[in-house]
Formats: sequence, structure tokens, C-alpha cells
Amino acid sequence: MDDVTIEPFDLAGRAAEALAVQAAAFRLSADEVAVRLQIVGRHALVPGVRAFGAVARSHPGAAGRLVGFAYGMPNDRAHWWSSVIEPQLEANGHGFWLDQSFAVTELHVHPDYQGLGFGRRLITTLCAGSSLPRTILSAVDHETPARNLYRSLGYRDLARRVMFPNTAVPYAVMGAPLPFPPRP
Repeated sequence: MDDVTIEPFDLAGRAAEALAVQAAAFRLSADEVAVRLQIVGRHALVPGVRAFGAVARSHPGAAGRLVGFAYGMPNDRAHWWSSVIEPQLEANGHGFWLDQSFAVTELHVHPDYQGLGFGRRLITTLCAGSSLPRTILSAVDHETPARNLYRSLGYRDLARRVMFPNTAVPYAVMGAPLPFPPRP
């Protein structure tokens, strides 16, 4: 297997590579990728955005291939995502999670590299740089390896069966205090 390192990456400059990873992980169509490319471009300009990639190299000094990525930013109630989840969080008594939170916007690992710890390394590296007291994210609301990973880091469900516009599957909104607990 290639040597894989977790390192900062240029979200705007490598958005197409990142979305190729997401497309492989989620089986996205070319039209879905095109829409998400515009979204990632806007996110890359948000103050406080942080992005890390899992970069595979066949040998030291070789150009790397992006095999996973994560990015996030301080949450803002004015952002689209927050406006969609706010009613469910408020109804569950969790509205305060939208304030003083680092939002993990995307975390994806190419299927060929899943189950090897790169998702954990990406999210822990991403969130370790935040000075905020908590983190929130949304994940497909099924029992998946990703949801198990999030729970192992201290995330808990804040709202379930959240439907985002133009999606056919429900999502769960999860939150965890920062910093993450040490791994046993």
C-alpha cells in the first residue's frame, strides 16, 4: 500500500480531486458533482475554513494522490446548513449547538482506503485546530462505519431523520465536545 499522510490541502485548488473521492464514496452522478463543486468553491472562501487531505504517495517525494479529505469551519447560523437543521435542534433542546461549534462540513475516504483509520486521522486533525468548545456534523442516518467512528470520538445524536432539500435519505445531526477524548 502507498504511504498515506494527513496534511493541509488547498480546498479551492484541489476541489475537483476531493469531489472525485466523494463521488466514489457516495456514488455521485456527474450532475451532483458539478453542483457540489460550486458549493466547495464557496466554502473555500469562508473565514476560518480548514481542510486536510489523506495523500497517498508511492515513494517519498512523489506527487500525491488525494484518497480522503475533510474540511470544516466555525458554524454560522446564517449558513444554509444551519438554517435547515435549526428547527430540529431547537425542538430537541439542542439549539445551542449551533453556536460556538466547529462544523465538520465534509469527511470522505475513497472506498479503497476505508477501514484503515484515515477517516479518524482526518477528523481528529481537522478538529484539533479548533479553539471552539464543540463540533457538529451531519451523517447519513443509518448505522454505518462513519457513525460508529463519530460515536467513538464522543459524538451523540442531536437530531435524527433530518431531510435536506434534494436528498432522498435522512440524516442525523451529531455533536461532540472538543477536544476529543484520548484514544484508549
